[in-house]
Amino acid sequence: MQLTSDTVKQLSQRLLEERKRQGLNRAQAAGVCNVSESFIRDAESDPSRCSLSLLLRLLNGLGLQVQVQGWSVDEAQAADGAKPSP
Repeated sequence: MQLTSDTVKQLSQRLLEERKRQGLNRAQAAGVCNVSESFIRDAESDPSRCSLSLLLRLLNGLGLQVQVQGWSVDEAQAADGAKPSP
């Protein structure tokens, strides 16, 4: 899924579906993902209001992955202050 302002609603639906697929209620998902129960509710209703950091924590906690395309490893290392590989 390409995330845009138009597809954020799809993200909320997928988060809800994944939580339910795993048999977790909101309180259980919050505990597993180390976020608040109200954050789970917000992420499932309107993730555009949520911080990216907490959304990533929720995605990772549910075993989901995020991929960033168009950003090379060398650029990421340079942004972190590391030397690019030769």
